[in-house]
Amino acid sequence: MKELTEDARAVDAPAARLPSRRPGAPYPLLLGLLVVLLGVAATAGIAAGSIALPPEQVWGILAHRIHPALAEPVWSPVRETIVMDVRLPRVLLCAVIGAGLSVCGMALQALVRNPLADPMLLGVSSGATVGAVSVVVFGLTLFGAFSLPVAAFAGALAALVAVYFLARSGGRMTTVRLVLAGVAMAEVLSAVAGFLVVTSSDPHKTQSALRWMLGGLAGTTWQVVWVPAAAVLLGTAVLLGVSRPLNLFLAGEEAAAALGLDVHRLRAALFVLVAVMIGAIVAVSGSIGFVGLIMPHVVRLLIGADHRRALPATALLGAAFLIVADLFARTLISPEEIPVGIITALVGGPFFLWLMRRRSR
Repeated sequence: MKELTEDARAVDAPAARLPSRRPGAPYPLLLGLLVVLLGVAATAGIAAGSIALPPEQVWGILAHRIHPALAEPVWSPVRETIVMDVRLPRVLLCAVIGAGLSVCGMALQALVRNPLADPMLLGVSSGATVGAVSVVVFGLTLFGAFSLPVAAFAGALAALVAVYFLARSGGRMTTVRLVLAGVAMAEVLSAVAGFLVVTSSDPHKTQSALRWMLGGLAGTTWQVVWVPAAAVLLGTAVLLGVSRPLNLFLAGEEAAAALGLDVHRLRAALFVLVAVMIGAIVAVSGSIGFVGLIMPHVVRLLIGADHRRALPATALLGAAFLIVADLFARTLISPEEIPVGIITALVGGPFFLWLMRRRSR
């Protein structure tokens, strides 16, 4: 019994040495505030648009759809259609993508022990881009309306497999080889996607491909929400289940191996999990940068680096952030729409530079 107690303390020791947040509001309160923030962002995302809706009417429509007895229908059928079939699926997809990118970013930063790591690190996004651009440029319709998401997901998986085998040597995979293979693969695939766009003879297809490469959620329907939602929910649950090993990765490979963790096998499995999540996300949204890079840093400033506490907070903050970014993307120059990837880059870039200066001081 004494040996078991000592082993348990040893496993928890690296987590105890992780940087803790500054004294302030307790964790349940911070989590509650993030839930409220997400609710406010979702309400604003559904209410705002070319036809503005009062927030109480939005909640009334949602309550009436849950059960007719919860709210009296005093709105027109057109407004209910706008809420349920146009704006709600888009807001939910924003929340799913923001949460998924943020969680993947936090996991990757722990796995490679690099604060600059983000979901675009492994070349998965570039592989998805090649698949999607091929469908747009060549007009492939093998899977009907799902041709673009399926091709993007296939490209993401192909890039993952290529990077995985390039990074393995002697049956092992190191962080340095993985990052180098991912960066090289991303550059090659980005060049391929650019070549396809430049050589296209149809300007409309070229414009569609470029808009997809910049990231966007226009035309979201309920059919495209479920696959990324399932991937993000299951993937986040798995990452929460291995939150202690993720803490050990932050303590260093040697310390993790000394405590009995199979570093190489677990890292390979988690890389595959993260890549599948990213592939499912990028297949429906295009490339959206900086969300997975910035949100983990913000959460660590508020809560600390313990993944048992940080992963749920990161998911909530990332979901709220992308909903707000998409709201600006579709209302700033209405009726035109800005690709949401441009908004996240304009916000994330300066914030990351400020964060670097703050940490250096």
